[in-house]
Amino acid sequence: MRQVMTFHTLHCFLVSFLFFMISFLPAAVSAQETAPVTEAADQSLFADDPFAEDQEEISVADPLEPFNRSMFWVNDKLYFYLFKPVARAYRIVPEPPRESVGRAFANLGTPVRFANSVLQLKMKEAGTELSRFVINSTLGFFGFFDPAQQMGLKQHDEDFGQTLGHYGTGTGFYLVLPVLGPSNLRDGVGQFVDGLADPITSPYYVKIKQFEEIGLKTYDRINWLSLDEDTYESIKRDALDPYLFVRGAYLQRRAAQVEK
Repeated sequence: MRQVMTFHTLHCFLVSFLFFMISFLPAAVSAQETAPVTEAADQSLFADDPFAEDQEEISVADPLEPFNRSMFWVNDKLYFYLFKPVARAYRIVPEPPRESVGRAFANLGTPVRFANSVLQLKMKEAGTELSRFVINSTLGFFGFFDPAQQMGLKQHDEDFGQTLGHYGTGTGFYLVLPVLGPSNLRDGVGQFVDGLADPITSPYYVKIKQFEEIGLKTYDRINWLSLDEDTYESIKRDALDPYLFVRGAYLQRRAAQVEK
C-alpha cells in the first residue's frame, strides 16, 4: 500500500511540476529563437491538405533539435524495419475485422475524450461521447461496431494537451518521443495525464500487468498501421526534409484541434 501511495504521489508531483513549468511557456517561447515552419503533413496527421497555399505559418522553439533529429532517426528505423513489416504481414487478416478492432480500441478511449470534453466545458460533446459509449458497448458489441455513428453521433477527439491549450497554455518546445513520435512539452504532459484515464494504462481501473498493457498498446498501433495507406512512405519519398515536414504537420494539426 505504501508503495502504491508513493507511486501516485510521485505522479501528482511530476504533473504539478511540469504544469508549473509550462505555465510560463508563452513568454518563454517568444523570447527564444524560433524556427519557422511552413510544411504541413500528418501521420494521421495527414487529415488536412499539406500543400494548401493559405496555410498559416507556425513558429516553434526547437532547442533540442539535435536530440529530436536523432530520435526521429530511431523512430524512422523502427517504423521501416519493425512496425511496418509486422503491420503489412498482419494485413493477411481481412480489412473489416481490422477496422472493427480499431473501433473497439477507440471505444475504450471514451473516458479520456469524455473527461477532457467536460474539463473544456463542452458538455454537448461530453454527452455525445457518453451516449456513444453506451450504444457502442451494447448494440455495437463492446465497440467492435459503431451504430452510434449511424445515429449521427460522431466521435469528438479531445485530450489533455488540447485541454491545456484551450485554457491558453503554450506548447513549449518541440519534442520527439521514442516510438510515440512528434510532441511538445504541453502535449507530453497531456499524454501522461490521459494515461491515468485510459482504461488500458490507468491504475484506477482493472489493473493489468505491464507486459499486457504494452502488448495491447502495441497491437492497437500495429492494427492502425495495417490500415494506413503508407502515408509516411510518401513523405519520405517527396519531402526534402522529412523531419521538418512532420514537425510542421504536427504543429498545424494540434493548433487546429485546440482551436476547434
